[in-house]
Amino acid sequence: MLKRYLVAGLLVWIPLAITIWVLNLIVGTMDQTLLLLPPTWRPDALLPFHIPGLGLLLSLVIVLATGVLAANIIGERLLRWWHGLLNRIPIVRSIYSSVKQISDTLLATRGQSFRKVVMIEFPQRGQWTLGFVVGSPGIKISEITASNAITVYVPTAPNPTSGYVLVLRPEDVREVDISVDDALKFHISLGVVSPRVSTRVPRSAVANPLT
Repeated sequence: MLKRYLVAGLLVWIPLAITIWVLNLIVGTMDQTLLLLPPTWRPDALLPFHIPGLGLLLSLVIVLATGVLAANIIGERLLRWWHGLLNRIPIVRSIYSSVKQISDTLLATRGQSFRKVVMIEFPQRGQWTLGFVVGSPGIKISEITASNAITVYVPTAPNPTSGYVLVLRPEDVREVDISVDDALKFHISLGVVSPRVSTRVPRSAVANPLT
């Protein structure tokens, strides 16, 4: 009985403690942006007490201001100049261009990457896992595989930032009615957190998963 109460207490406090720790880490990191302000303008110099989280607010303002600037003609020209400058620096060029391509793929509002969850037989027949439709592999790869091949990303658990990139035929992919968030939770939790909805669609319904 004592063990049961102990486990029940841990199930309450462990998620709460980890959540507080992560939030404290994020807030503490964002507060470092206050160092961009002149010393006399910083909240700690103006207020008699410390208010955590003001750096997060400043970061949000900086991001929004950058977005407003990048959305107009002058900002687009400045960004092109900035991208061109970074692409001329040997080591920075390879890192910056790779990160930019990934961020453009994931954050682009018109993109289709990571918009659909599918099930595939992986790593072998009879074993199923959840993956994310990334796009099409391109003409060169499609000539070898299939004209309408699909690129699917299968994350590893519990770290979804690493995984496998598979090029599959549409008939080997089954689209499921699961949100991307629920699919990520499934992988991160090692399968403990089951998706709320799991409606399998016939294979014929995945003729064009990018639409």
